[in-house]
Amino acid sequence: MMIQTAADVQLEQALNHFDPAVRRSALTTLLREQTAPAVWRGIANMHCHTFFSFNAYGYSPTGLAWLARQEGIDLMGIVDFDVLDAVSEFLDACELTGVRGSAGIETRVYVPEFATREINSPGEPGVLYHMAIGFTQTDAPPAAQTIVDELRMQSAARNRALIARVNAYLDPVAVDYDVDVLPLTPAGNATERHIVVAYIRAAERTFDNAASFWAERLGLTLAACEKAMTDSAGFQNTVRSKLMKRGGPGYMQPDIGTFPHVERLHELAHLCRALPCAAWLDGSSEGEQAMDELLTLLVSKGVVALNIIPERNWNFADAAVAAAKQQKLYEVVELAQQFDLPLNIGTEMNSFGQPIVDNFDAPALAPVRDAFLDGAYFIYGHTVMERWLGMGYQSAWAADFLPTRAHRNAFYSIIGRRTPPGEAGRQLLSQLHPEMSPPEVLTLLE
Repeated sequence: MMIQTAADVQLEQALNHFDPAVRRSALTTLLREQTAPAVWRGIANMHCHTFFSFNAYGYSPTGLAWLARQEGIDLMGIVDFDVLDAVSEFLDACELTGVRGSAGIETRVYVPEFATREINSPGEPGVLYHMAIGFTQTDAPPAAQTIVDELRMQSAARNRALIARVNAYLDPVAVDYDVDVLPLTPAGNATERHIVVAYIRAAERTFDNAASFWAERLGLTLAACEKAMTDSAGFQNTVRSKLMKRGGPGYMQPDIGTFPHVERLHELAHLCRALPCAAWLDGSSEGEQAMDELLTLLVSKGVVALNIIPERNWNFADAAVAAAKQQKLYEVVELAQQFDLPLNIGTEMNSFGQPIVDNFDAPALAPVRDAFLDGAYFIYGHTVMERWLGMGYQSAWAADFLPTRAHRNAFYSIIGRRTPPGEAGRQLLSQLHPEMSPPEVLTLLE
């Protein structure tokens, strides 16, 4: 095990500073001083939130790229709620650290065809956590930027309305969105988790001992509340669950106008030549029990990949629960293969306790491990081909030479395996041009 110096620890902390110049300088210094080569482990985490939405451990895009190198995570993808702020920084940092990287966005959308059925947003029929992956830069074309701005403004409006409701319930404890919440973010994109932190801090400012206040407002006994408050991460989850989720005073049931329709996110993806990506929870909801129907609908609207969070679908102490969850996982992976949808998998890292990478050696994941890695190489392959050559999955070149999803999936997965990250990969790709056929491309990259 490598022993870190105090200076190394300080530099790694600087990787997550809100100032991007500080982050860049820290990474440059760490790479210059790094003498031992990275030891890659043949694993991937393609769904990590950065601090541009919320990362439970405070990781910036640069910090995540360095983490991947230190932990030997060959492939890593970032996904943030409602913004593309992290895309360019993360992909640049991956180039420097030797990580195969990808970048995406996540938001909630409305699917009118499933208006009466809960899908993957608990208690919210018709509402879908949905994604687009394979972006190549933060700066979007003007029409796409309009959609990104809409997502950011809609999120902020929902947050302000939430705070108004919670302020009324928690009086005399109150927070101001601009003063207390936005400073917790690097670029003004706050989430419920930031708001929770702001409320806990506000209660600490208002009361010498806030336990009695929280016990009353959260419906807990004083003893239970005092115990909960000894675990800051767990207490944050409790506050969020009691105040902001279904049944809490801050919650408002969404309606048809709360979130954009699914097609709006797909429009953003296509304008940026990124990939619309469905997201699967665990197969237990009414909507996900009709997964064949749901995927048929979403594919008809442009979906070309499927996101899965494996950890919540196999790792349970109760053997019966674990077996049932695992079976659902295997079934949805098989269904994705039938629909020619590559998998985008990861741990999220936006809630305390989530691991930094899935346990690829777990026996329960053995039947799906190859599919997980195929998907990771696929999205990286698309990313480098689009970023450096404009020959990604949604390009005119792909439409001409790779007419089906199956053709594209196989091609970009091979590209992902044969193209190293960084300067070596760019030099290799520089030999390619749009007049080449896929077999010619693959032969050159052998």
